[in-house]
Amino acid sequence: MKNFKDLNVWKKSHALALAVYKATGNFPKEELYTLTSQLRRTAGSVPANISEGCGRGGDPEFGRFLQVAMGSASELEYHLLLAHDLRYLSDEAFNQLTRNVVEVKRMLASLLGKVKARS
Repeated sequence: MKNFKDLNVWKKSHALALAVYKATGNFPKEELYTLTSQLRRTAGSVPANISEGCGRGGDPEFGRFLQVAMGSASELEYHLLLAHDLRYLSDEAFNQLTRNVVEVKRMLASLLGKVKARS
């Protein structure tokens, strides 16, 4: 069992989830149960899947949860684009959040490669 809090990718994805919650705080009320909720769920799903994978029984399962986290990160990247195109996110907020998502995806890909190599 690994301690997820020791992983840099978990730390970065957790910070990203917090930033997404903050950025969506001023979205229109009609988006509360749609885009706001979807952004928050996908942002939280990334560190949650890393955490869950660390609590599982070995590298193959950990790798599977890292792949799920990667899928959530990709979904988050799209939803950020949608929010920006709808003008709910400023250019600055969109660019910063997107840079962070891309960095998390790179970190996940690197960790996934290491985990697969060990298996």
